[in-house]
Amino acid sequence: MNFSIIRVARTILNVTDLDKSRAFYVDALGFIETERTNDHIYLRGLEEAHHHSLILQKAEKPSVEAIGYKVEKEEDLEALESFFLSKGMKMKWMQEGTQHALGKSLRVQDISGLPVEFFSKMDKAERLLQRFDLHRGSRVQRIDHVNCCVTNVQKAYDFYVKELGFACSEDTVDESGQLWATWLHRKQTVHDQAFMNGIGPRLHHVGFFLPDPLAIIHACDVLASLGYAQSIERGPGRHGLSNAFFLYLRDPDGHRIELYNGDYLTSDPDTEPIHWDLNDPRRQTFWGAKAPDSWFDEASAVLDIISGEEVTLEEPILAKSKPEFII
Repeated sequence: MNFSIIRVARTILNVTDLDKSRAFYVDALGFIETERTNDHIYLRGLEEAHHHSLILQKAEKPSVEAIGYKVEKEEDLEALESFFLSKGMKMKWMQEGTQHALGKSLRVQDISGLPVEFFSKMDKAERLLQRFDLHRGSRVQRIDHVNCCVTNVQKAYDFYVKELGFACSEDTVDESGQLWATWLHRKQTVHDQAFMNGIGPRLHHVGFFLPDPLAIIHACDVLASLGYAQSIERGPGRHGLSNAFFLYLRDPDGHRIELYNGDYLTSDPDTEPIHWDLNDPRRQTFWGAKAPDSWFDEASAVLDIISGEEVTLEEPILAKSKPEFII
């Protein structure tokens, strides 16, 4: 392949009330508000030196417009276009100036029907790691990963690993040896992109990295003190897979985010994936309460990159199951 994808870099969430969303993400969780317009709020973490990693966009219904990946250089976008053309995939160019603070981007409906975007240029912003006076809420550092429900995990895995150059850190197989879930990365951590067996395509959650486990505990206190205790869907706890300390939240529109800390380095090219059996109890949450049914059954709708309509959902090819983890 003649293109280089660096990392997952942003997500665009459609929300119904910007003021309510801002109160949750900025006032409670401590995201940095880079900028606000009539219809958008641009957020980033304390560690991030680019304009945003999360866009809250005013809309009539909650949904996901795009999952954004940063590539190394502009030429990579042209190479990706040629590749997607060869596969007959639906694409859309977004010229520079079309999206605030972003250069030219290429959107594609990926092999599973997810709206994925690639870009190389974004406006810079001040990194606020040592502005401790601005460290509030959960002290969010950066975007870490997305996890998506898809109908055919093996198909998604093959496309992202064999065609886009991702590597696998961990996976789960069912009783018949079929791939049930996979954790894939481009940056040198456990994952940028995870896929799990389920009704799809949908976005299960966006994960944000925190500085330490105590930041997650503190976030719970802040959320409760501001009246958001019911927004805590699962956790805190520790995952078996990835070893991460976690907390799952639902925002005012039902979008799920994960606050996340404590995974591991995957930089060595000879690092072997960790394989888990779906029925292996070790793959369950290392400790913590069981996840509610909503955590398995509910996820955010994604949009068609051309029509802007919700992508039609389909049943998964493998039997539904209810393990105790999704990272």
